[in-house]
Amino acid sequence: MLRFLRPSLPPLDSVIEHYRAVYESGMITNAALVARFEAAAAERIGVKHCVAVSSCTSGLLLVLRALDLEGEVILPSFTFFATGHAVLWNRLRPVFADCDPETWNIDPANVEARITERTCAIVGVHLYGNPCAVDRLGDLAQKHNLRLVFDAAHGFGSVSQGRPVGQFGDAEVFSFTPTKTLVCGEGGLVATNDALLAHRIRAGRNYGDLGSYDPELLGFNARMPEFQAAMGLAGLEHVDAKIRRHNEIAAQYTTELTKAKGLAVPEVRADDLCSFKDYSVAVDPEIFGLTRDQLAAAMLKESIETKKYFYPPLHQQKLYREYATSLPVTERISSQVLSLPIYESMTDEDVELVLTAAQTVAGQKQQR
Repeated sequence: MLRFLRPSLPPLDSVIEHYRAVYESGMITNAALVARFEAAAAERIGVKHCVAVSSCTSGLLLVLRALDLEGEVILPSFTFFATGHAVLWNRLRPVFADCDPETWNIDPANVEARITERTCAIVGVHLYGNPCAVDRLGDLAQKHNLRLVFDAAHGFGSVSQGRPVGQFGDAEVFSFTPTKTLVCGEGGLVATNDALLAHRIRAGRNYGDLGSYDPELLGFNARMPEFQAAMGLAGLEHVDAKIRRHNEIAAQYTTELTKAKGLAVPEVRADDLCSFKDYSVAVDPEIFGLTRDQLAAAMLKESIETKKYFYPPLHQQKLYREYATSLPVTERISSQVLSLPIYESMTDEDVELVLTAAQTVAGQKQQR
């Protein structure tokens, strides 16, 4: 079985080299390594402030809380449910916007059509690490005096129009779980140029308290442990090589798979660099001759594991059905999406195995 994912971890010796001193000091949380990791990440991204947190989800929760928002937040439905959870947890009303049929990211034109006097913020998502239209969303936020936050869970190392993802909006929030290009086991990072926002998030990750035992806002325990920071420091130097390998695999997939009629892939804009945290295709059953689920079953018979990122979309999940609206592009792509294995330890033979299996299925379908 070719598994859907095999996490690639930094060498243990390099992790221990970073971690040994703090372990021996007994300061294994909220100490020096987290600060070093934050500084190294800020330098790489090119922002003034990075705040390490326990997860991307907790980072999103804290950003929305620290911005003191009230009202409605526009976000995509075609995303992982943590994006929506951060909105609901803050007692904000989610307003779902459709996705762009070419990039599959949130469609700025559809966002603008949903802005009302109750709108307080926009949350964009860099789907699969493919930068969304940060420029157009930024223009909308400025025009309507809205906050702009990016769920950059998939986007560490991605680049938008020559600028690293992490530099846009009021804040961007990354994830470091085992499926990501930088792996800390768990953990997340908030990147921002807003000093006050960074200050409030630092308080928020420690129950809202910065040491006076008099919390500044309603926070919770969202601290990153020192060991996770050690993994992050050890893994930073490997991010670019990982993304290069992901892009090599994605280029092979795109070249071969799009030869089959009825298979489509999201567009990556010129001058953007996608991390390809995931690689997904949309299977048009009317043209391809098989549904997405039939293709997944056929790939499994060939010992290839696949996923459906992201199906069902948020507005069709039970927690969000009261906020449901008509999202035809989202519904079409979500019903057709199939995600293939992509990770840096895949060999050329592994990639060929995936392509051969897909091409075999397509050939068998055409012969019937």
